[in-house]
Amino acid sequence: MHSPISKISLDGRVFYVKRDDLIDPFLAGNKYRKLYTLLQTPPNKLTKVISYGGTQSNAMLAIAAMCKQKGWEFKYYSKPISQTLKNENCGNFYHAKNLGMIHIEIEQQFYKDFIASLRFNLDEKTFIIDQGGAVEEAKLGLEVLADEIKNSGLGVKSLATPSGTGTTALYLALSLPEYRVYTTPCVGDTSYLKEQMSALHEIPKNLTILEPQKKYHFAKPYREFLEMQQKLLEAGVEFDLVYAPSLWKCLIEQTDEEIIYIHSGGVSGNESMMHRYRQKGFI
Repeated sequence: MHSPISKISLDGRVFYVKRDDLIDPFLAGNKYRKLYTLLQTPPNKLTKVISYGGTQSNAMLAIAAMCKQKGWEFKYYSKPISQTLKNENCGNFYHAKNLGMIHIEIEQQFYKDFIASLRFNLDEKTFIIDQGGAVEEAKLGLEVLADEIKNSGLGVKSLATPSGTGTTALYLALSLPEYRVYTTPCVGDTSYLKEQMSALHEIPKNLTILEPQKKYHFAKPYREFLEMQQKLLEAGVEFDLVYAPSLWKCLIEQTDEEIIYIHSGGVSGNESMMHRYRQKGFI
C-alpha cells in the first residue's frame, strides 16, 4: 500500500512528507512498516501476540489493530498505571482496549525480570514484539518503504524520521545507502538510541543523529513543541505531539537541504496529549 507524498513550506523552506499516517487510522506510520511481515502472516499461523511498554505507545495501538484484524489474542504488559488513565475515554490506551487488548500490570520491582522471562516456554503460535515494535522482522516492511522512496522520482537524497528505539531510522539507512537519514532521540539520549540500534545491526555511516539543543523528557508537554505543532498544522499536515516536534526543531536548526520527512503516524494520541497541554495551562 503506497502512501502519498505531500509538499509543505516551513520557515521559508520546502519539505516533502511521506504520508504513512494515511495508511490506516490506527495501523499507520512506522508501525505499519514494522509490522509488515506479521500483516502478511496467515491468521492461522498464530493465536497470540505479546508485547510490553508504555500505555500511550503508538506501537501498542497498532499491534491491537493488527490482532483485531487477524483474530489473534493480544496481551500487553506495563508497569502499574493511574486510575485516571484507566478512566480516560480517548487516547491510545483507550482505543487499544476497545480493539480487544488484554492489559496486565506488573509491579515496578518485578517488571524487568518479568519481561526478560517472557520468551521462556513460548509455544509456536505465540509471537513476542519487543517494546516499540523493535523486531528484526521490521526490516522487510522498511525495505518496501525504501523502494517507494527510491521510485518517487523526487531526486531528494535526505530523509528524516524520529526515533524511539531507532528501528525505522536504522533499517531505512541500511536499505538506502545512497541517502542521508536524519533522526533524533525522543525516548532517551543519544547513547541509549545507539545502544538500541546496535542490538539490531551495526549503525551505518549514512545515519546522522541530530542532538536536540536541550534535554526533553519523553511525552512531557513543552511550549515549543506546541508552537512547532501549530506551525506544521498551518503548513497543512498534522503530526504527533510526542515524537515529531523535537525532530522538526532539529531539522530547522541544524540542516539546510531539501528533506523527505517520513510521517510516522501517531496522531491518534494527540487528543490525550492536548488534554495534558491544557492541564499545564499552555492552551
